[in-house]
Amino acid sequence: MQKIYEELVEKAISCGAYKAQVIDIEKIRFDEGLRKACEANYCGNYGRNYACPPYVGEPSQLIARAKSYDKGLVFQTVTAIEDSYDIEGMEEAAKNHRKTSDQIEKAVAVHYSEYLQLAAGGCTRCAQCAQITGEPCRMPDKAISSLEAYCMDCPQLAAVSGMNYINGQNTVTYFGMFLLPQTEIDG
Repeated sequence: MQKIYEELVEKAISCGAYKAQVIDIEKIRFDEGLRKACEANYCGNYGRNYACPPYVGEPSQLIARAKSYDKGLVFQTVTAIEDSYDIEGMEEAAKNHRKTSDQIEKAVAVHYSEYLQLAAGGCTRCAQCAQITGEPCRMPDKAISSLEAYCMDCPQLAAVSGMNYINGQNTVTYFGMFLLPQTEIDG
């Protein structure tokens, strides 16, 4: 298994991650109180995205689901921006983070038939979430929730993964994770 973890870390970096690390799920701090940040709707997705609260599920259910996995492939992207008001730069960095995550997913899928992909922010698989128009989710098996929706303490996650949560002035850092079961496809 260690060889697969090393391969996934290397692949994540070759796909554009600044850093990547495989950690034990038990090292992650979960806090149901973090859901309040989602409810404050800082990102604008609360109640407008099926993969976000309140539709994604109750905190206790999501935490139990996350804890049912053995390991997590944590990765981060770090992008230079003009300044802390560079919204366009942050949005472009988020798009690139999602592209990196999608590339990493291909490597994960080689080894695992079951995994859970979590990202920064709400699901963007569709140009507009079907929730907005009152339709059912178009891709329920591919929808991606955020680390925060799963009540993960991201600064603590960064620390236990050997990463910085903030990577300097005029940068934006995004985190993603693939939760991995104990056994791989050929395991």
